[in-house]
Amino acid sequence: MEAKSVARYVRIAPRKVRIVLDLIRGKSVSDALAILKFTPKAASPILEKVLKSAVANAEHNYDMDVNNLYISKAFADQGPTLKRFRPRAQGRATRINKKTSHITIVVAEKKEG
Repeated sequence: MEAKSVARYVRIAPRKVRIVLDLIRGKSVSDALAILKFTPKAASPILEKVLKSAVANAEHNYDMDVNNLYISKAFADQGPTLKRFRPRAQGRATRINKKTSHITIVVAEKKEG
């Protein structure tokens, strides 16, 4: 049994999110929350919120024991890109791509024995 949580259209580039996701993938929920609390990256508070949501889903919807949960899957996919323009020299303009992410965290219970 597994429970998941998804944050869609988050305004942070997926490659920046994946750096932090790699730190917590496969860890227990308590370890992952501790890692996220002390990781000085912009994605950390966002991932902490998504992880807490996945734990709440597991507890409320599937009656799982919170102490036995671990992160079984964690990934960040690219969302739609916001295209913006910045003025440059000699009347030109340059495109700025503001990338978005769809962040998914799946938690599961550890197998006994």
